[in-house]
Amino acid sequence: MTKILLFAGLQEKTGEEAIELDFSKGSVKDLREQLLQEYQLEDFKTAMVAINEEFAANDRLIEQGDIVAFIPPVSGG
Repeated sequence: MTKILLFAGLQEKTGEEAIELDFSKGSVKDLREQLLQEYQLEDFKTAMVAINEEFAANDRLIEQGDIVAFIPPVSGG
């Protein structure tokens, strides 16, 4: 299983702090697309991604057991 942590607006919009998925080996881009289809939230496209507490690019592969965090842009004043 892959644990996915959600922060800020993603957490509020999904109502979830974390999601566990059976995500077989794929890239960050693949996971973004899967979550976008499942939750219909454009925020997944613009969120920064960290794998095991290190920021990751779209082509980074995700392994079983990884912890993936989606951190959307934050605005405020």
